[in-house]
Amino acid sequence: MEITTWYSSHFEHQLKGRYITLEHIFPLLEKYKSLYSVEVVGTSEMGHDISMLKVGSGNKIVLAWSQMHGNEATTTKAIFDFLKFLSQKQHFITEIEQFLETFTIYILPLLNPDGAQRYTRENANSVDLNRDAHKLTQRESKILHAVFKKVAPELCLNLHDQRTIYGLDTGLPATISFLAPAADKERRITPSRKIAMEAIVRMYHSLQHHIPGQVGRYDDTFNVNCVGDTFQKAGVPTILFEAGHYRGDYMREKSREFIFYAFLELFEIFDNKSESINYMHYFEIPENKVNYKDIILRNVRYNNSDSPSAIAIQFSEILVENTVEFQPHIDAVGDLDNFIGHFEIDGEGASVLVNSQENVFVGDKVLDIVNKMDDSVVYFPNK
Repeated sequence: MEITTWYSSHFEHQLKGRYITLEHIFPLLEKYKSLYSVEVVGTSEMGHDISMLKVGSGNKIVLAWSQMHGNEATTTKAIFDFLKFLSQKQHFITEIEQFLETFTIYILPLLNPDGAQRYTRENANSVDLNRDAHKLTQRESKILHAVFKKVAPELCLNLHDQRTIYGLDTGLPATISFLAPAADKERRITPSRKIAMEAIVRMYHSLQHHIPGQVGRYDDTFNVNCVGDTFQKAGVPTILFEAGHYRGDYMREKSREFIFYAFLELFEIFDNKSESINYMHYFEIPENKVNYKDIILRNVRYNNSDSPSAIAIQFSEILVENTVEFQPHIDAVGDLDNFIGHFEIDGEGASVLVNSQENVFVGDKVLDIVNKMDDSVVYFPNK
């Protein structure tokens, strides 16, 4: 059986969408208590449990954490896809047994439960935990630091989502991005960083079979306040994962699948060592660019202009009654030739009204955009 075939039927169906909280993963943690070690390693600023799973019994120790930013749940879904893969007994049994004998992986699937519940990047005290690695002012930061010291990993996985604004020189969106964080301001290639780079190169090559031209890397400017930089500085190879946008996939259901495939390659589940890996190839991975908008309406006139131009619309993700709504707003106007829209509309030179108004203002929430001459809908969110 091909792994893509297995995944299409067996991914973790209990987790879907962008809003993933403790309430969603609790039944799965209870289920996995019969297979793996599951323990509460501390509580959040608001007193919510932070749990850790221990999977495998091998000598290679890995520490992974997801939803350090509460509104970034794609990698959490991918973690539970991976756990479901490991726990099933029908397919790839030899490969799974080899993994469990080789690796011990400690997983914090939801490090920021308060932010997850509120659907915010920050925790309950409005602190970005990924900027708290040096001062350790928050309970969640202290818990991760304590686990790091206790388990003494030889590899760390810092799992995140990235915004839809990122694309690549290929003209395609950055669906998955990686970073081997710098260990110092000089961004030297330390032994730990070299290991992280080599692992990223392997995942990059593997993902080209699934999303060619849609895998990128982040800028590696050093920041001592970031967790990945701190752990890399401590001599532990650390990899930043960023799950991004795939065309039409605002729920990140395809992105989670590609993260799952990256996990398989990282842990050498299928041992695809067909070519030698050179860490210097890491720098051949295209770097992320801010070159995408959610929607671009091109070739339209507005503000009583005689010349056609463009309007960019970006979505704000708003939690409304436990559902994430994508609310459109005007993000930019004018010459947008250097940007690509995940969805583009040709206004065919029409003069348009935004929310029935003549003038267009950046930041305005969009209710509708219509042709000024005949009231035909050019853009309407529900469509």
